Amino acid sequence: MFGSPISWRGDGKYFATLSEMSNSSSLNKRLKVWERDAGAVHASSEPKELMGSILEWMPSGAKIAAVCDRKAEKEGPSIVFYERNGLERNSFHIVEPVDATVELLKWNCSSDLLAAVVRSGNYDSVKIWFFSNNHWYLKHEIKYPRKDGVRFMWDLTKSQQLICWTLGGQVTVYKFIWVTAVMDDSTALVIDDSKILVTPLSLSLIPPPMYLFSLNFPSAVREIAFYSMNGKNRLAALLSNGCLCVAELPTPDTWEELEGKEFSVEPCVSAMPLGSFVHLIWLDSHILLAVSHHGFNHSNCSFQTSSSEDRLLGFYLQEIELACSEDNVPGLLTCSGWHAKVCYQNLLEGLVMGIAPNPAKKCSAFVQFDGGEVFEYTSKLGINRRDLKHDEISFSSSCPWMNVVLVGVPEPSKLLPFGLDDMGRLHVGRRILCSNCSSFSFYFNLADNVITHLILTTKQDLLFIVDINDILYGDLELTYENFIQAGSKRREEENINFINIWERGAKIVGVLHGEEAAVILQTNRGNLECIYPRKLVLASIVNALNQRRFRDALLMVRRHRIDFNVIVDYCGLQVFIQLASEFVRQVNNLNYITEFVCAIKNENLTQTLYKKFLSPPSCKEQKDLQTNDFKGSDASLDANSKVSSVLLAIKRALEEQVPESPARELCILTTLARSDPPALEEALERVKVIRAMELLGSDDPRRMNCPSAEEALKHLLWLSDSEAVFEAALGLYDLNLAAIVALNSQRDPKEFLPFLQELEHMPILLMCYNIDLKLHRFEKALKHIVSAGDAHFADCMNLVKKNPQLFPLGLQLITDPTKRGQVLEAWGDHLCDEKCFEDAAATYLCCSSLQKALKAYRECGNWSGVLTVAGLIKLEKDEVMQLAHELCEELQALGKPGEAAKIALEYCGDINAGINLLISARDWEEALRVAFLQSREDLVSEVKNASLECASSLIDEYKEGLEKVGKYLARYLAVRQRRLLLAAKLRTEERSINDLDDDTDSEASSTFSGMSVYTTGTRKSSAASTGSTVASKARDTRRQRSRGKIRPGSPGEEMALVEHLKGLSLTAGAKRELNSLLVSLVMLGNEETARKLQHVGENFQLSHTAAVRIAEDTMSNDSINEQSHTLERYVQKVKTELQDSDTFSWRCRVFLSP
Repeated sequence: MFGSPISWRGDGKYFATLSEMSNSSSLNKRLKVWERDAGAVHASSEPKELMGSILEWMPSGAKIAAVCDRKAEKEGPSIVFYERNGLERNSFHIVEPVDATVELLKWNCSSDLLAAVVRSGNYDSVKIWFFSNNHWYLKHEIKYPRKDGVRFMWDLTKSQQLICWTLGGQVTVYKFIWVTAVMDDSTALVIDDSKILVTPLSLSLIPPPMYLFSLNFPSAVREIAFYSMNGKNRLAALLSNGCLCVAELPTPDTWEELEGKEFSVEPCVSAMPLGSFVHLIWLDSHILLAVSHHGFNHSNCSFQTSSSEDRLLGFYLQEIELACSEDNVPGLLTCSGWHAKVCYQNLLEGLVMGIAPNPAKKCSAFVQFDGGEVFEYTSKLGINRRDLKHDEISFSSSCPWMNVVLVGVPEPSKLLPFGLDDMGRLHVGRRILCSNCSSFSFYFNLADNVITHLILTTKQDLLFIVDINDILYGDLELTYENFIQAGSKRREEENINFINIWERGAKIVGVLHGEEAAVILQTNRGNLECIYPRKLVLASIVNALNQRRFRDALLMVRRHRIDFNVIVDYCGLQVFIQLASEFVRQVNNLNYITEFVCAIKNENLTQTLYKKFLSPPSCKEQKDLQTNDFKGSDASLDANSKVSSVLLAIKRALEEQVPESPARELCILTTLARSDPPALEEALERVKVIRAMELLGSDDPRRMNCPSAEEALKHLLWLSDSEAVFEAALGLYDLNLAAIVALNSQRDPKEFLPFLQELEHMPILLMCYNIDLKLHRFEKALKHIVSAGDAHFADCMNLVKKNPQLFPLGLQLITDPTKRGQVLEAWGDHLCDEKCFEDAAATYLCCSSLQKALKAYRECGNWSGVLTVAGLIKLEKDEVMQLAHELCEELQALGKPGEAAKIALEYCGDINAGINLLISARDWEEALRVAFLQSREDLVSEVKNASLECASSLIDEYKEGLEKVGKYLARYLAVRQRRLLLAAKLRTEERSINDLDDDTDSEASSTFSGMSVYTTGTRKSSAASTGSTVASKARDTRRQRSRGKIRPGSPGEEMALVEHLKGLSLTAGAKRELNSLLVSLVMLGNEETARKLQHVGENFQLSHTAAVRIAEDTMSNDSINEQSHTLERYVQKVKTELQDSDTFSWRCRVFLSP
């Protein structure tokens, strides 16, 4: 017991031991779990042949690892995992000889990696396993000579940092990173001990640990690199024994034949040892680049160091040239015959953090050193440290994950370096793009291989799709909200920039490019999930449309359930109409075209549903597409005619491109039925043609290429409302067709059969007339009833009276003068009912109905028209005089004394009454003219007295108005000043309550805005601001009643004062009357009165205009200047600016003050 190993659980509450079985000659041992506090056995396992004294409890406490001896089975040892209750959970075998032993076993601090020292033969191996999807993968192996006695430990805080040391004093720190081995062509490569598991994710999303086929190597794989370009697919792998292996794979379209097979790959033949290296990449199809390290015990696993290698101490950039002595057979793997030699070495002065190929230059790569500095490496030339542009592609800190991509369309393209550091910061050059990134990848179109989108996941488990143009030119902080989800922010619409990942810790492992537009995520459990972000899907559809690949675009729309309208809306209505024939030719599937036709609607989705998904470059491409392909066409097509225009173009294209067949005919019927409005009559005409051919029983070839009439009719009824189809059949005046439609629409014969029988017994014109009435086609009904003869004129009159819009057509169709007169008189009666008396009078005159014309003119107050028609009627003089007196009284009652004066003077001959009416109308100059015309001094004296009285009254009014202007302005300035002070106070209080949410802030601001300067309270609760609907309507009603009143202290007092000020202005009529009064006073010798009147009126107008300007200026400012906002200052300003304007044109210049 005292020699037993002890392993404590992370929290120290339990510990585990291994104890040998008593009274047993076997090597079986039992695992026991003890409680720390009680010292009692908590659980015990079943006896098992456990090796040595190795026991390791996982830091998370989930498992206890031990080593099982399997020599009895003539196999190497295995690692067994127990639970706290002593039950065995699972185990895995170590692929080593029978005599192998496990010397050391350790978990890393995050419990996801398990490392062990395995001794076998003349070497010790440090092996590292990873558990995923219920499978243990051997991910790395480092071999040391046995004499070194290698030991290791995991860093206590950095989960992927391993520290190894030997008896000779060599200490090596290994810093591991997870590298996703999913290539650009979606080929997944998984390292598992001496195997590489190959899975083409573009063919099938095979969940790990399953795979399509595997490559077997002589030793454990440490490093891999994959090359796929120009039809060549090559894989290079560095093994733990120092060997390099290369295999050439066939094209992926033949990989299905390799399912379940295993292929053995032979090591490359090399004249000299290649050494151990990291950061392996392909420069070209026959050149590898890597960082080799010489002078370490584990760098040469043959453990025989040559004299030439002794001189190569340190790190080198090493180019390895490959050649194959075997011919490549299409469809087969080339796994042997490869030769490798080191063709170039470049001594490194610092630690390399990563190497990325240069996508813009052949045989070139970018090398990142510790600290983030990046330099370009060119084959055979080495690193160019004098490159002035290296600062543009360098990072501000070391980034273990590095990639350099080519962006920018059209030319010139641009290189963008992306790097992810240990802190989760995603760098684009020296700029930090995201501060909480966990993984990233890229999406590109297969046509040009230029990157269009960056895809990244954050530590908040959000997946972002970032347009490259947003990185180059956009405002990322505003668009993507710093890649952080604001939890308290309420969103009314779907967020297009990110997707919530449903499982914590999932990372991007691959992207399916081009039309697939998929992102592959791997969760912590190890399973794969494939998602299709809407932004990428739309980008692939847009790319297909730009390249005129309509079939591919349509297939993507169907597969991902995108709205079909995006095809039309992105291309543009006019462009698509022009390309409809090409669209039909490419799609070449009538079912797909029918589905497309049924989805078209009058809405531009690029401006509504998908507005934020389509990036600005896509919009630019759309404009270029329209510019290039649509020249000289009708660009004035209304957006509301989109459905009918598109379906008409599809119909024509079907007739031109697709040979006749029943399916084509049904598709054409679909275009007619789905038009807006539906072209049901045209569709039924086509059905009639088919039915006619069936009734004739002819052997016409066209009959064989058409569906049956019943099938066509049922298809039409399925697409459209049965009632609408029945009415359309009636509209063709084909009663048999209407009956067939009714029967196929499952209607009760009692509903339609009596009506059809009644129509059948009518004359053809009356049948058409009744059908048109039922269908509300009144113009056709009128034509048919007029054509039916004079016997049906009464029906014609009833029709036009019920539908007044038919009067013009009726006059055009009816030629008989007597009947035209009846139509005109009926039209006049209708216009009188509509209160259109002027038009009614003109209509009555057309049919010589003079009495009705006179009455119509009198109703609208047109006295000249009344008296003119009276002349046409040839009334007696007494009758005309009586009519004139009546009109004069009516005009006075209507407030038109000026027009009444004309009738009194011209028709009644009453001079006194005429002068009095002119004085009432304040037409002073005309009153004087008539008085002098009649040479009557009494009338002149009457006009003079009235003008003086009016002038005196106006002088008093203007003085009173001047006082009102001053009072209203002073009150307004006081109210405005106090409101501004209150608003400033409230803003100060709002700064102290910034923790309120959006709704509370909105409510509070609404309450504040309703306060007046006399409000005593500060704020009320939200309940007080939300009354019932009835109370709100009552308040609105009271406000309407009190509009125009100034209520001191009310919230609307300020605006009411301004409105009252503006309402005091002189109207155009007042100015005209004032000018006439001034001239008349001068004519009558009252010069001083006229001067005084003009002076008072001018002062009032100047003061009023100045007061209104002060109110307008102070309303637009947040402060009032008591020195500048004064009435006197503004009066002088207005007097200077408007002295000669039309505003003061009523004044007489002779009375102007100097």
